[in-house]
Amino acid sequence: MLGLGFIVLCTLVALLGYWVLPDNSPNANNGLVQLQKEAPGFSATLLRLPAADTARRPASWLGTWWQGQPVQYREVPIARYRIQGDSLYTQPYQNHSALADKPQAYALTAVVGRAGPAAELAREAAEEHITSRTYWLGTDKAGRDELSRLLLGTRVSLGIGLVAVLISVLLGMLIGAVAGYVGGWVDSLLLGLMTVVWSIPGIMLVIAISLALDSKGVWTSFVAVGLTMWVDVARVVRGQMLSLREKTFVEAGRVLGLPQSRLIWRHLLPNMTGPLIVLATSNFAAAILLEAGLSFLGLGVQPPAPSWGLMVNEGFQLLGTEAGLWLTLLPGLAISLLVLSFNLLGNGLRDAYDPKTPLG
Repeated sequence: MLGLGFIVLCTLVALLGYWVLPDNSPNANNGLVQLQKEAPGFSATLLRLPAADTARRPASWLGTWWQGQPVQYREVPIARYRIQGDSLYTQPYQNHSALADKPQAYALTAVVGRAGPAAELAREAAEEHITSRTYWLGTDKAGRDELSRLLLGTRVSLGIGLVAVLISVLLGMLIGAVAGYVGGWVDSLLLGLMTVVWSIPGIMLVIAISLALDSKGVWTSFVAVGLTMWVDVARVVRGQMLSLREKTFVEAGRVLGLPQSRLIWRHLLPNMTGPLIVLATSNFAAAILLEAGLSFLGLGVQPPAPSWGLMVNEGFQLLGTEAGLWLTLLPGLAISLLVLSFNLLGNGLRDAYDPKTPLG
């Protein structure tokens, strides 16, 4: 139940997407180089200036859910500020890894983006264009909010797991059902195909599929991971089909003249629901791990999309520095917890669907 609860929580975060992110820019990619590699709990004061691209418009609520909000302001981290006359004077924030910048002066009309009385512009600049932001899990090497990218990474991991499981279950059920029910040379041919695919390491097969498609990215990873996991499903379905095809209800269906396709899809496959659900849960965890490994190697999800495997790689490159520990540990912990949750859920479902499992 703990595993199921964590999976439900991650699914809710993935479904809400950009709506619940502290940084809801596309791919949570609004990085401020001045704030790179800051520790968890860090707070910064930001000066918001009008964006250079004045044609940008806020996205609709549905557009925000799918792609995030376009950046409406150019943000400048500051250490302190003062307003004098018609100008705003700031002391730029000095990062532990950056050199100090000279104080800057901005006209209030440039900060607010319109003309008006100096007192009114000063009030608006102080209330609406100077904000404070807390980075609860710190920032990465590009100054992006680590919490936002971790939360958005659940959408990538669960999405790849879901698509991979759907592809593997549908393809595995089709091939396994045909092999087990028809038998003969068809069974031998398909079993040989399963054996060949089974003997190829999954990560090598994904690399081969990516090269064949001549593409790298989220959707290629979805398809490639799914095409490597159908063998497990096919072998289970074939074994169950060999056992069930001699049952009395199947013989009765043949006597009644039911077509083979109807016997397979309406009467045989529904009897395999339990084993298939358990296997799908296991494949979900395996797909998440495989995607993380591919992204770590640079063969899966590509920057700037937030993938937990890619985030582990970025933190790994910084090991030996103060920021390297949490930038590696946080996404690694997220991967471990999600995979553990699916494995715990799979064990529970296996016990629930196996009548021979002793109680207690």
